[in-house]
Amino acid sequence: MAERSTAAVDVADNSGDQPLTAKADQSTADGVAQNPERDTDSDEAQGSGGTEGPGKKASSPELHSGHKLARRYRLEECVTRLDGFSSWRAVDEKLRRAVGVHILPADHTRSRSVLAAARSSALLGDPRFVQVLDAVEENDLVYVVHEWLPDATELTALLAVGPLEPHDAYQMVSQIASAMAAAHREGLSHLRLNPNAVLRTSSGQWRIRGLAVNAALRGVSSDTPQRTDTESIGALLYAALTQRWPYESDAYGLSGLPKDVGLIAPDQVRAGVHRGLSELTMRALVNDGATASRHEAPCTTPEELVKAIGEMPRIRPPEPTFTAPPEYQRTTYQQGTYGRPAAHPGVTQPLAAPPPPLQSRTGKALKWAVSALLIAALGLGSWQLADALMDRGDKSNDTNTTHTKDGGDKSPKKVTAGKPIAIAGARDFDPFGDQSEKPGDIGKAYDTSTASYWQTDFYLSPKFGNLKSGVGLILDLGKVQQVGKVTITFVGQTSVELRAAGADAGAEPTSFSAYTKVADGSGTSVVLKPKSLKSRYLLVWLTQLPPDNEGHWRGRVADIKVTG
Repeated sequence: MAERSTAAVDVADNSGDQPLTAKADQSTADGVAQNPERDTDSDEAQGSGGTEGPGKKASSPELHSGHKLARRYRLEECVTRLDGFSSWRAVDEKLRRAVGVHILPADHTRSRSVLAAARSSALLGDPRFVQVLDAVEENDLVYVVHEWLPDATELTALLAVGPLEPHDAYQMVSQIASAMAAAHREGLSHLRLNPNAVLRTSSGQWRIRGLAVNAALRGVSSDTPQRTDTESIGALLYAALTQRWPYESDAYGLSGLPKDVGLIAPDQVRAGVHRGLSELTMRALVNDGATASRHEAPCTTPEELVKAIGEMPRIRPPEPTFTAPPEYQRTTYQQGTYGRPAAHPGVTQPLAAPPPPLQSRTGKALKWAVSALLIAALGLGSWQLADALMDRGDKSNDTNTTHTKDGGDKSPKKVTAGKPIAIAGARDFDPFGDQSEKPGDIGKAYDTSTASYWQTDFYLSPKFGNLKSGVGLILDLGKVQQVGKVTITFVGQTSVELRAAGADAGAEPTSFSAYTKVADGSGTSVVLKPKSLKSRYLLVWLTQLPPDNEGHWRGRVADIKVTG
């Protein structure tokens, strides 16, 4: 737990209204200098709204490494201490995992707004954002606990190496824009969306930290929050394509644009920039006439930006390059003499004659012995083959005689296939999430057409982003029936379990524990055959999802058939 992650703690800057690049190396109270995790953006550089007046600021609480909050969160390392609050890397001793913690005095001028922002962000529950785990006021302190992502890397660190490839930049802007559009639909904004707030996980997913909380910590507000966040997304895409910050001020380790030149399109700053992404950047960056010259309407909300991305041709990942194997190296070995006398220079050595064939009396006897063995083997094999054919004929005659004498019908009985069982109704089942999983499309899962399907929400990993163990559908067969098999057709390789309620269930069970696992499988067309099952209520429980070709994972059930 001692290592530092540059992608796990979202902290606020230490400047106010001035660019912070020059101040990013300021030491914390614990002596941590040149902190790479400090949020060094400035409101002026981002073009965002102003900040609240300083008002009353309480002093930062005197905390130290090893201090425990709520007898659970042990502080490990202070990442930032400024402006009356501090940010820490900590350990949740109850769940034995690393977390990040923001701490400020309860009488701080922003403590109420920080608590409100943290609780609103936690209620969103979108896995594309770094999740708020706890927001508490206790013992004259207000603290916010959030996820710590040790496997994630800040966009700042990625851009320090170089600009992103077009496919990576496309994935970033599409995922960030769709996430912020979902947040704004719930009335939440970020207002401090910058390269320090955007993370890429080891699986290639992009996540946003500090939703609403970062702005509340610094007292940032805006009269046009959707426009502010959209312009910030445009600045992120500009930086990803050009490795330059789209304003005159340097920020986040990136050089700004030349002064008195104005906003230049990314494809004019750096050669080889994708033309479609360059135009998308200019539409997101609300500027003085730059988009008008391209005859494209500017995007002023994340929703409009998502729509503009959807109208673009999808950018495919680059083809993998294979290294050609090295050419075969021929090696010349010097033939040894093996006891032969060394050759004298200038003297031609006579070649040794090969040994004569077996012409002696012993050789002739050996030839005759081998020939006799071959002839004997052929004769024995022919005799065994004839004997086997005769036995088969005798058995056939015996069988025919038996049929004639008995006069009965000895033909094999036809196996009748199980009759189909109609599905009387179905509903979505999400007991470990928000209790709802696309209920409007349930009928498409058993409408006998594989062209339509019921699909789950999207997740950031095949295991539902580690948020829950699965989701599924509850099938009502109308009455207790003998179930022979259930055939499920999926879109994409999917893992599934078939669970069933007891035959004595008078009503549809609503708890997951009431359904017992009776079969499981994986594939695009899965046949689940339980042993001697009688039930009215079946649960089709998805446990692992396929990718949806958009950087997410999503389950799609195209058809379900139940047979008796």
